[in-house]
Amino acid sequence: MRKPVSKIIRIIRNLVLFFFISSILAVLIYRFLPVYVTPLMVIRSVQQVVSGEMPTCKHTWVSFDKISPNLPMAVIASEDNRFAEHNGFDMIEIKKAMKENEKRKRKRGASTISQQTAKNVFLWPQSSWVRKGFEVYFTFLIELCWSKERIMTVYLNSIEMGKGIYGAEATAKYKFGTTAAKLTKGECALIAATLPNPIRFDSAHPSQYIKRRQSQILRLMRLVPKFPPVDKEQPAKKKKR
Repeated sequence: MRKPVSKIIRIIRNLVLFFFISSILAVLIYRFLPVYVTPLMVIRSVQQVVSGEMPTCKHTWVSFDKISPNLPMAVIASEDNRFAEHNGFDMIEIKKAMKENEKRKRKRGASTISQQTAKNVFLWPQSSWVRKGFEVYFTFLIELCWSKERIMTVYLNSIEMGKGIYGAEATAKYKFGTTAAKLTKGECALIAATLPNPIRFDSAHPSQYIKRRQSQILRLMRLVPKFPPVDKEQPAKKKKR
């Protein structure tokens, strides 16, 4: 009996080691290399095939400097206004959500941009306690290994922004006929307004509800700290030179 048990234990140990080594390696690789394909893109394509549709996946990776500076500000204002400050988990929002959910029938989440990035790049969309556990793990890893600017870059390039549309560049092209770099403040606010449900809401043809959210986000964009943060010492250094 001991041999089969020891063999099972060895297999489990090897699987656990493989998971940790491969996940850490993947996070380190994506610290430098673009993320061209995510699990969500594959899942959505399979869903389209199953429903008899032609699979579409519009996605073009661009660097952070080729994305309008208004877009990170818009998503921070809309999704996670303490993004630059927290370590991946906004404990203030988590406590608020827990308190509100005691009285609400429809539960409110407190997912940060870091958590959403971890889910988009490494995991599947369906919510469960198992996925939440993996999400915590990957969020911890990317916060440890990536800069905030890198997390934002990956987020803005990988997030679903419409049916078969992923990332800022594809959204700019197919929704507004422009590039990610040339998106206006209003367009960025519209994109951010649809992110809770980009399949249902269309940033190119906004409903009155989305227009109201756009106005709220534009107002909040004036209040949240600039991202990425401006280095106050930079002007002084230039003067010395």
